[in-house]
Amino acid sequence: MATLCLVTTVCDASVAVTTDREAAVHTKLHRVVGDVTQRIAERSARTRQAYLNRVRGMATDGPARAGMACSNLAHGFAACEGSDRIAVRGLTKPGVAIVSSYNDLLSAHQPLHEYPDWLKDSVREVGGVAQFAGGVPAMCDGITQGRAGMELSLFSREVIAMSTAIALSHEMFDGALLLGVCDKIVPGLLIGALSFGHLPSILVPAGPMTSGLPNKEKARVRQLFAEGLATRDELLAAESASYHGPGTCTFYGTANSNQMVVEVMGLHLPGSSFVHPHTPLRRALTEEAGRQIVRLTKTRGQYTPISEIVDEKSIVNGVVALLATGGSTNHTMHLPAIAAAAGIQLTWDDFADLSAVVPLLARVYPNGSADINHFHAAGGVQFLVNTLLDAGLLHRDVQTVAGGSLDLYRQEPVLEEGKLIWRDGATESLDTDVLRSVDDPFEPDGGLRMLSGNLGRSVIKVCAVQHENWVVEAPARVFESQEQLSAAFKAGELDRDVVVVVRNQGPKANGMPELHGLTPALGALMDRGHKVALVTDGRMSGASGKVPAAIQVSPESVAGGPLARLRDGDLIRLDAERGRLDTLVDPAEFAARPEVEVPRPAWEGTGRELFGALRAAVGPAEFGATVFGGLSTSIGDLV
Repeated sequence: MATLCLVTTVCDASVAVTTDREAAVHTKLHRVVGDVTQRIAERSARTRQAYLNRVRGMATDGPARAGMACSNLAHGFAACEGSDRIAVRGLTKPGVAIVSSYNDLLSAHQPLHEYPDWLKDSVREVGGVAQFAGGVPAMCDGITQGRAGMELSLFSREVIAMSTAIALSHEMFDGALLLGVCDKIVPGLLIGALSFGHLPSILVPAGPMTSGLPNKEKARVRQLFAEGLATRDELLAAESASYHGPGTCTFYGTANSNQMVVEVMGLHLPGSSFVHPHTPLRRALTEEAGRQIVRLTKTRGQYTPISEIVDEKSIVNGVVALLATGGSTNHTMHLPAIAAAAGIQLTWDDFADLSAVVPLLARVYPNGSADINHFHAAGGVQFLVNTLLDAGLLHRDVQTVAGGSLDLYRQEPVLEEGKLIWRDGATESLDTDVLRSVDDPFEPDGGLRMLSGNLGRSVIKVCAVQHENWVVEAPARVFESQEQLSAAFKAGELDRDVVVVVRNQGPKANGMPELHGLTPALGALMDRGHKVALVTDGRMSGASGKVPAAIQVSPESVAGGPLARLRDGDLIRLDAERGRLDTLVDPAEFAARPEVEVPRPAWEGTGRELFGALRAAVGPAEFGATVFGGLSTSIGDLV
């Protein structure tokens, strides 16, 4: 294979890629991808330009700290020692902020412990100076699943964004390295960094843990436990054999969807997403991120601020990557929120139109039996980018942190005699049970669909759902909490065809906790031969599995959504084939019904009382479930 040079010579490398891929360069962009991108740009013209004007006005020609008063600057290097003290005081070397989500509670973030020292050394090596600017919180949905702490999970994204902004607000920096992996952490880091869009920023991941107990076997034991057929000791043994070491969980949930999406958006170095922690290649990629961020600063000639990378084309590329791999439904909220932070208005209609033409190319649990390590071994992100680019389903002409175009992301990193280089990635799948080309997809369209009807608008992930379960028509059983549903299941009250409705789970109601813990019980009902579906204004994760679930129903119940008028026994039809979610109650009768008034429990304990202001201010799930919409786009423009 032809090899790319180190990213130190990325501009020369991109010329070589263009020559090698001449046919791909001239691939015509798919009409729908182009049309959706164009309408996003037109819809966002005012807000995008306002955003760019703001962040461009923040840029400086030399190191940012050079304009500081002496007292301000002295505080900025008071704790520095040796050459770093001289560099910060000297006002000539570009400064780099390190913002990290490290903690040693969570497997995905534990590897980040060593990164700041590596990054400081590599930044120093190319004539910059790096400082650890701040930490951001990182919570685990796996630990808080089904517990009160989960009600803070979605709002932690906003806290992370604000924490990132606090770290960067010292205005000492000319670039940023953002260390994070999971769920809300990566979207939060990105939203915060986009407020400082004049800075080049690179996301630095940690990679997945090695493969343990197969996810399908773990799910089997979970379901047995839900039915009372496995003991707690047996369940704990299965869980600990699955989640067994440093790195992200190996199923294709929100964490690994994060990595997929941001790499295809050009915010990682090529091939960074799924390299294991604590390996020589992982360290080499981390150190190279430190060197590359210095080259991207304004004083070094390859100035590439994050505001120029995250544009309408890169947002569409992220959506396409999500759809092509059957990624987490959480990104139908995270991507609109990220886009809004860059002045871009992304809607669920954009997801729906792209999903109709983007084929499903990956089968990773819960959409198949393989885990993310199998996906990586089959060709991974590089093969995915390769086949989508050749089919005209991705924008090639985008800026990335690697320089050049998205063609660079066809390349995979390797170590040759200890030296990091990039070479051509796989052009054919190495395991067609896991990863396929556009010419031979698993499904002709994407893994996510949007539903609309008289119950509102919602999202469904169909790639893990058998076709015979795409349409479910059955009486409703309405619950106000997960606990009510679990009690009814244990009492045998759901042993029939049923559409389970769990309402008052939206962001304004209780922070929109993840409802993944309901899957084993509902899966058991399906295995007994019943037609079962879930309808909720709450959310599931990328691990939602085989149960057809219309989630994130918008507007939510407490905001006057139609779910608030449902009663037990109402006939509901979920039709993923036609994109419909309806109650079959007489329309006049349904419209005349009063909303069910459910006493809302006090939102306190486990820190929840501290987040009341966020719950009051949060916008609809359809527009990102964010409190930041007014900063860069008007949610009112979209409603």
